[in-house]
Amino acid sequence: MPEIRIHSSKILHQAVQGKWALVTGASAGIGVALAEQLAAAGANVVLTARRLDRLGALANRLKSEYGIQARAIAADLADPSAPQKLVYATEGSGLPIDILVNNAGFGYYGEFVKGDAESQRRMVDLNCASVVHLTRLFLPRMIERRHGYVMIVASTAAYQPVAYMATYAATKVFDRFFAEALAHEVAEYGVRVSALCPGPTESEFHTVAGTSERFDRGKQSAEEVARIGLEGLVRGKHWVIPYTAGKVMVFMQRLVPRKVVSGAAAKMFRPKLT
Repeated sequence: MPEIRIHSSKILHQAVQGKWALVTGASAGIGVALAEQLAAAGANVVLTARRLDRLGALANRLKSEYGIQARAIAADLADPSAPQKLVYATEGSGLPIDILVNNAGFGYYGEFVKGDAESQRRMVDLNCASVVHLTRLFLPRMIERRHGYVMIVASTAAYQPVAYMATYAATKVFDRFFAEALAHEVAEYGVRVSALCPGPTESEFHTVAGTSERFDRGKQSAEEVARIGLEGLVRGKHWVIPYTAGKVMVFMQRLVPRKVVSGAAAKMFRPKLT
């Protein structure tokens, strides 16, 4: 099957062409799609994740197909030392990062007390702490240059408590609130920050989280999520929900008591008895 070449929108092309973007969690799913959308728009990309083989293959493909520069850096962002190493490898090597995409993260599906304690802690470290650390390291440089973009990938799970995905949903609330607050703080410096809040998406997330069999229908393509998210970012939207059903769901929740909303989510996500 021939590969489909992605064509970027005019507004995205004008905003990112020739700039350097750092994409975390770039070895699969939405991370790959975000890197490809940026490359198609003419941005040079630094790809980071734990799996160097996948990163290298993606970097080579993006260079070949879009004529941009691409570099792969293996890093485990749950390690507190990883963000500073990425700064040294980019800004410290003469690569000004004008677009930071905080995409790395993972989830867990099931009863909280049955989840591995170390994995739950690692989830918070990766989904929250590393986002704060990376953003704090790269944002001052964008402010100095009076230009930049920061995307933080959250989720529609950030709009209500989600039983059986309790820790994951809580981390995404943090990500969304963090992004929306920063968007106001840095707007005067010419920097735009946005939370991308996808719903069910074709990616490895569901396999890692253990939700593949339960929520295998109605998934949005990672390419569509990435395109809508990046266009929203460069347009200055503080948050982006990339699918209509998600927007309707979030709006309707405002009209219903919180306990009813969280109860409905618990019934929806309750694991099936085996």
